[in-house]
Amino acid sequence: MRIGGTDLGVVEGDITTQEVDAVVNAANERLAHGGGVALAIARAAGPELVEASRRWVAEHGPVRPGRAAVTPAGAMPARIVVHVVGPVYSGAAEDPERLEAAVRAALEAAAAHDARSVALPAISAGIYGYPLAEAARVIVDSAARWVREHPDTLDEIRFVGYDAAAAAAFAAALGSLEEAADPDR
Repeated sequence: MRIGGTDLGVVEGDITTQEVDAVVNAANERLAHGGGVALAIARAAGPELVEASRRWVAEHGPVRPGRAAVTPAGAMPARIVVHVVGPVYSGAAEDPERLEAAVRAALEAAAAHDARSVALPAISAGIYGYPLAEAARVIVDSAARWVREHPDTLDEIRFVGYDAAAAAAFAAALGSLEEAADPDR
């Protein structure tokens, strides 16, 4: 799907191998990278990312929800990693707003660091318990809203599903967005 000058697409696979300017990490507040996509990114990026994360927290304090931290991507093909903290799912009415804030913070930070292409994982859908289909819908809708508000800022947003189920959830969310944009297709 294309919105203005930005392509939005879905890929199934390893986010750490994506050839984009910025990879988004679903992090915890301390940038500890102990599990899930955060651990995969830390392993792929190597000690440069781990040390940069430690320094970032020492200088700025914990990464608060709705904020982002940016570090070099180390050994990964990407140039930077944008770390955001998504919500722990509780079923509360504000969960989607908190997830949208994480997506917006990620895209703002990527753009501020001159990224033109961004890979986004299923933020909060792992150990934070957000239902996968719902998380994918909020992430895709939030990214689309951000792109409409910031036309021609990014060339590509790639929603990266770590497995077939995550990729299918992103594809369904993107399909719903396309259908809403063009109901006669």
